[in-house]
Amino acid sequence: MKIPVCAIFDIGKTNKKLFLFNENYEIVLEKSTQFPETQDEDGDPCEDVDLLKSWVISSFEEVSRLEEYEIKALNFSTYGASFVHLNSEGEVIAPLYNYLKPYSETLQKQFYDTYGGELRFAKNQLYSLK
Repeated sequence: MKIPVCAIFDIGKTNKKLFLFNENYEIVLEKSTQFPETQDEDGDPCEDVDLLKSWVISSFEEVSRLEEYEIKALNFSTYGASFVHLNSEGEVIAPLYNYLKPYSETLQKQFYDTYGGELRFAKNQLYSLK
């Protein structure tokens, strides 16, 4: 009889992991890897989206073929404030920018000038959380 499990991808900045948890929330399988960073168009370090995507797909396919487990659910946990641009077909068209990418002072000034200054923006964000 197959063990029902939940597959969880934990995509950290340094370590990428895949866990299978049984119904008692015990880890019954763990895979882990690390990838070298690549660079975006500004020369800043960033995630290699193609490598990450390939690893997620191949890892999921691998554990899906295991005879002893039946994947009942799938979830993802990821790091920080990161984003990637997609085209209208859902294809990646730019690097995955993470929260450590430097933000130009000119663009930062323009942003805060548009939204009433740094202090006002911060206060508005704080009040919107209440």
